[in-house]
Amino acid sequence: MYHRCLLFLTGVTCIAFAYDDLSKGRVATQSTSYMYMNPDLYKADNAVDRNITTCMRTDLIGVNSPDRTVWWRVDLGGVYNIYSVNILFKNYEGHEIRQQGRFAGFSIYVSTNGTRDNSSLCFKDGPKLPPLNFTTNCITSGRYVDFYNERLHGVTYPDGYAYVVFTELCEVIVQGCQASGVYGDNCTEQCPPNCRDNVCHIQNGTCFGCAQGWMDTTCNTKCTGGWYGQNCKQQCSGHCRDKYVCNHVTGQCVNGCSAGWRGTLCDKVCDNGTYGNNCVHNCSGNCLNGSSCNKQTGYCDMGCKPGYTNALCKKHCPAGYFGYRCEKICSGHCLNDFVCNFIDGTCSEGCQAGYIGKMCNSSCTEGYQGQNCSHLCSPNCKTCKPTDETCICHTGWMGPNCSIGCVGSYGENCRYRCSTHCVNQTCNRFHGICQFGCENGYHGQKCEQEYPSTSCLSSGFIGASVSACVFIATAVVIFIIRRKRLFFSGKPSISNKESPYADIENQPGGASTYQELTVPENNKDYENLALQ
Repeated sequence: MYHRCLLFLTGVTCIAFAYDDLSKGRVATQSTSYMYMNPDLYKADNAVDRNITTCMRTDLIGVNSPDRTVWWRVDLGGVYNIYSVNILFKNYEGHEIRQQGRFAGFSIYVSTNGTRDNSSLCFKDGPKLPPLNFTTNCITSGRYVDFYNERLHGVTYPDGYAYVVFTELCEVIVQGCQASGVYGDNCTEQCPPNCRDNVCHIQNGTCFGCAQGWMDTTCNTKCTGGWYGQNCKQQCSGHCRDKYVCNHVTGQCVNGCSAGWRGTLCDKVCDNGTYGNNCVHNCSGNCLNGSSCNKQTGYCDMGCKPGYTNALCKKHCPAGYFGYRCEKICSGHCLNDFVCNFIDGTCSEGCQAGYIGKMCNSSCTEGYQGQNCSHLCSPNCKTCKPTDETCICHTGWMGPNCSIGCVGSYGENCRYRCSTHCVNQTCNRFHGICQFGCENGYHGQKCEQEYPSTSCLSSGFIGASVSACVFIATAVVIFIIRRKRLFFSGKPSISNKESPYADIENQPGGASTYQELTVPENNKDYENLALQ
């Protein structure tokens, strides 16, 4: 603290300062400077040099000037507790009233950011003319102190106001506490720790405003109930993880964001394609119709696109299933037992033998078989199986593809054996008729009928037997002739009753299938028998 004597034009006046001089030697600026010979003669700094003989001066404002407003500012270099502002206006001997009229109507603003508005207004002069040595209490805090005046067109000012104004400030003394965060008559009391800008009322120590996150006159109460920031007027996002309340100062969520939210304040929704706490998880990308997953859970609320399953749509359909909701079953006919595509059911490697189509779900058309149904069925097949090229054969054929004719057998797939009484056990492979005739003692198409005994040599009935033998021989000859005719015709008998001579095939070279009847030379009793 100090005392300082100021030399006014009217004499020497000693003023006792109870507070520090905050404006001395600080940087000052002004709207305009009156230019007369020396440009530094009326500069803004003259008002803070503590020399009352040097004053600042601006260009005139008012009726004869394009300028209607004037200002001067001092930057204190920091935010301080302020008690009062003292202004010494230029006085000319014999012109005190004129100077008061020029001084009249001024305003003083104190701010932390240089604004001039109602919130920073410290003093506004009224209709009475002010003293040229003016002091007002301005109990506030700030960094910038502004002097402002105006003479506007169309405004009627109080009596004594000058309409042409030169502003001349010789000294501006801002009084307060030089040290930061103190108050009281001697600037020795500490301001509450949470006062905004670490300044408080210079007399009673209450805060002009609180630091972020605090409230009440002394700023010793934290913001509560989900509020934070300057004067606790900002509301938390409500999206902190595990329902924690945000930080009362910054509004940040210390433990991170709840599912679906991001940002330092957890006030931003997850971008499309992300979900979960702090949006750190990526959606599967398999939601139906390209929709985004749920930003909280990651679930595809509209379902999965074909080929995917579970709530997150991250799993492929189980093996053997495909499509939407994995409800469709693969054909099961993919080549080499590969599993079909889980999305559309196609068989990428091709189809098993006997099947065609992208999904291998169509059988070969009738008459085709094998890989890609590219093989024709054998003409000897009654029906062919397309998957393994096997057949059910027409009569007379056998083998996997019915390419082998029956040997010693006949019928479908040669399943019937030729009669054991066929000569060489050989029969027609289509219908089983003995191809080379019957063995001795048998007759019929398939040599299944046995002849009765033909012995005629009984010693007691020789005479009667001769006639009987002649009759039997004649009948046998007729039977042989008719049988040969039927056999060479290639047609079975059309009789309703089965002919015993039908379908006998010719021997190669026209040879008969029957033995020639002869009479032994040593038995002359039966030679040259003829029908009478």
